Amino acid sequence: MIQRYNDLQDIIAILGLEELNADDRLLVARARKLQRFLSQPLFVAAGFTQREGRYVPIRETIRGFRAILDGEVDHLPEQAFYMQGTLDDVYAAAQRLSS
Repeated sequence: MIQRYNDLQDIIAILGLEELNADDRLLVARARKLQRFLSQPLFVAAGFTQREGRYVPIRETIRGFRAILDGEVDHLPEQAFYMQGTLDDVYAAAQRLSS
């Protein structure tokens, strides 16, 4: 998914996201969410990100990835996935963004 997104970036830069077909736009949205979800708050990065590091069990990370890939969180804004630990944190961030 992320590789296909990388392949589409030139097209997006030249023509814009609107010119992609519906399937590719959905793929791009999910790939961006995956990338942001990978930005989990790590202990070693706390000094650079000003966010406290968090331990996220692999089971929770897989649950989040599966939800993104399966489209369960398509309705959530992309910004809600940045620097969150678990899928529950993503839902909480989305709630904060909407209020």
